[in-house]
Amino acid sequence: MHVYGFSTGALALGDFNRALEMLKGRDLKAVELSALRDHELPALADSADSLQLDQFSYVSVHAPSRFSNLSEAEASRYLSVFVRKGWPVVMHPDAIRDPSHWKGFGSLLSIENMDKRKPAGRTPAELALWFDEYPEASFCLDLAHARQVDPSMAMAHDLITRFGDRLRQIHLSELDSKSKHRPLSRSTVLALEGVAARLPRVAVIIESMVDEPELDLEVEMARIALEG
Repeated sequence: MHVYGFSTGALALGDFNRALEMLKGRDLKAVELSALRDHELPALADSADSLQLDQFSYVSVHAPSRFSNLSEAEASRYLSVFVRKGWPVVMHPDAIRDPSHWKGFGSLLSIENMDKRKPAGRTPAELALWFDEYPEASFCLDLAHARQVDPSMAMAHDLITRFGDRLRQIHLSELDSKSKHRPLSRSTVLALEGVAARLPRVAVIIESMVDEPELDLEVEMARIALEG
């Protein structure tokens, strides 16, 4: 059985403490601490040792999607705080400009497949270039991105075939026309039926942007999508 949880960024953007409070006491064993905007990263790194995470058996961190306030080297140093704790760091491959900054992350560097807006990292062939660069890296499969790039879900199957042995976690949500993460619909649940049976049992991070009263329903939809 997968373990389920949420991205703090989906629940409360950069306010990870508020998001953790929303998750407190729920039957959720996974969490992704989000620093999608690089100005959020220093505060998250400074709080790493004081966060109340006892309920979670799986903790990961989402790295910034671009570096504008911090240099790539500075961001790498902040993210190393989490690597030393054994937490995977999910990285958008198009954010990487100098590969040397991430070599020491080993299998805790988790490369995510991208949506159709990005110039690279969308398909198995494009991702293979990054796994050649980082042969120890793990894989974060974003099912919404894969479905957006190929609604038939054939590419999602290809991603699992090529990189399933690297799979560390799954991102789950639905994307709207502006590539924003929305709650799961019945059509998305049905679209995932064929893929779900092929997925190794890993952490599922829900990225749907939902309010606190909708959390339990979204988890139930996620379980139906991936476990029937």
